[in-house]
Amino acid sequence: MKARRESTAHTAIVILGASGDLAKRKLLPALAALYTRGELDDSSIVLGSGRSAFTDEEFRTRAEGSSEFLSRLYYHQGIIGLKNRVKSLGSFKHIIVFFAIPPHAYANTAKKLADEGLTNDTTIIIEKPFGYDFDSAKGLNQKLTEHFQEEQVYRIDHYLAKEAVQNILVFRFANALFYPVWNSRYIESIQINAFEQIGIEERAQYFDRAGIIRDMVQNHLVQLLCLIAMEPPVNLGAEEIRSQKINVLKTLRLDSICKYQYEGYTQEKGVAIDSKTETYAEMKLFIDNFRWSGMPIYIRVGKALNRKGTEIGLRFKRLPKLLFNKSDQVEPNRIIFKIQPAEGIIVDIASKIPGLDFDITNTSMNFCYRDSFSEKVSDAYLKLLLDALKCDRTLFVSAEETELSWKKLASAFTEEVPKLYSPGTVPKPCLCADWINFEKYVNVC
Repeated sequence: MKARRESTAHTAIVILGASGDLAKRKLLPALAALYTRGELDDSSIVLGSGRSAFTDEEFRTRAEGSSEFLSRLYYHQGIIGLKNRVKSLGSFKHIIVFFAIPPHAYANTAKKLADEGLTNDTTIIIEKPFGYDFDSAKGLNQKLTEHFQEEQVYRIDHYLAKEAVQNILVFRFANALFYPVWNSRYIESIQINAFEQIGIEERAQYFDRAGIIRDMVQNHLVQLLCLIAMEPPVNLGAEEIRSQKINVLKTLRLDSICKYQYEGYTQEKGVAIDSKTETYAEMKLFIDNFRWSGMPIYIRVGKALNRKGTEIGLRFKRLPKLLFNKSDQVEPNRIIFKIQPAEGIIVDIASKIPGLDFDITNTSMNFCYRDSFSEKVSDAYLKLLLDALKCDRTLFVSAEETELSWKKLASAFTEEVPKLYSPGTVPKPCLCADWINFEKYVNVC
């Protein structure tokens, strides 16, 4: 077992909504794993809180882990008396409160915590969505900061904690090979896919009000784009990385959008019969700065499609019609970041086919996590909870980022009648006639 880090000692982790699905499926398993790895020590506790009436022992039955870890789990019903319950369990330097509750309750819950006296030495962690549009996001941030400093508010975007996403920065800034060509002079387009095979399942109450753009683009996919497009940070500090992402957001411009809805969506349980909510969207954007000026960015995102997968593709400009490319037959170079389900990076290059002639074919250099590393890729929540324990805000989203992304995508949220598509298919492209064939790389890693 690894040595336990002093920086995470004497921490009380409070889970609001501890009787819910998120706590059971993600948070408690992640905390159990941190304990096993030695990142959470015996001076720390996990205190569940919710509306249900559980004893400590009943709450422990909802978790899995070693007997030592389970003995650190406690339960308190509601928020009233929460601070005294924490104090009764030990002396803690740091209190982390995870809001595993509906987003509409964030502001009122923050006030209740403040009324309890849980403000100093306290960090609150909230899940997306951070508002519904620019005005609601700004209003939520203002209400949160009435009781907590911005530095105490950790907004989770679990995509940022995925190994393949973090590796984007390493790929870009730890390899001199790619830096000189990472601009619109050499790159023809950036293309992002986020496909799901499933429909909305049991999420109709949220999704029919939100739609796929609010659910995926405004947060996850815009964050991916920021990491791909940002300037090199001066250092790896949280504020410096955030500053560079904000500079991308300031220059982001939505050019056009097409919206679709899968056939049968309005028959889903909980969906309004006349719903105009989009379940698929194709978007074209630009970043109006010196590095990326004039280069299009395309995003496709949706549900009930032909496969599951999130990928980022950079397609380089074609060679001039000279030397090996006189007839324009050489494919342009591509870099593919496979975010999920199988993490990896693929670089497409042209190579000579063995033989007496100079025949050219397209080949790939592949980096696959499962082939290169024996260690299992960690769950995103494990990484995010550890960073919160260490007060590292690098992978968390700031208020300014949240508000800017809502503001820049405001024109995408106009209500219109979406076109229809059949479940299990991908709508015909409407903005980009030359999409990267991401399906080609499905079985590479």
